Amino acid sequence: MSKSTRATKMLEKAGIAFTVHTYDYDPDADRIGMQAAEALGEAPGRVLKTLMALVDDKPVLVIVPSDREVSMKKLAAAFGGKSAHMMKPADAERISGYKIGGISPFGQMKKLPAAIEEQAMTHDLVFVNGGQRGLQVRLAPRDAARALNAIVAALVA
Repeated sequence: MSKSTRATKMLEKAGIAFTVHTYDYDPDADRIGMQAAEALGEAPGRVLKTLMALVDDKPVLVIVPSDREVSMKKLAAAFGGKSAHMMKPADAERISGYKIGGISPFGQMKKLPAAIEEQAMTHDLVFVNGGQRGLQVRLAPRDAARALNAIVAALVA
C-alpha cells in the first residue's frame, strides 16, 4: 500500500502536520468508518468519515464522527440550502476521484464546499481517510477545517 496519495500530497503542500496510519480494510463491513475506528483501536468520535452529499443538487463534502449520522436538514442549513441528500456511490467516486471506502476530503479532483461536524473540534487529533482504503491521516481538526476552508457546524442528528 502506497502511503503517498493525492490527499497526503495536498496536506504536505499546505504545510499541515499529519501522520499516516494503515489498517486492514474490510470491504464487507457494514459501516466503514466504524470498522476503521475498531481496526485502529480509536474511539469512533475521533475517526471521522467523509461523505459526499448534494445540497440543492450541488455536491458538498460532509465530515462527521464515524459513529454518527448526518441530519439532512442540518446539512442543508449549514450551506444555506433548502434540501440535502446523500450522493449515489458511483457519482461520489466519479466526482471525488477516490473509491468508496477510500474517499478523502483532501486532494479531490475538484475542490468542493466542505462542512465538518463541530463535535470533531473538541479533539486534539482526529483521523480522516487518507485517499485510499485502509489508509488514515491523523491531524488536528482545525488544520483539516483550514485546509478545506470548511464550515464548522452541527451536522449530526
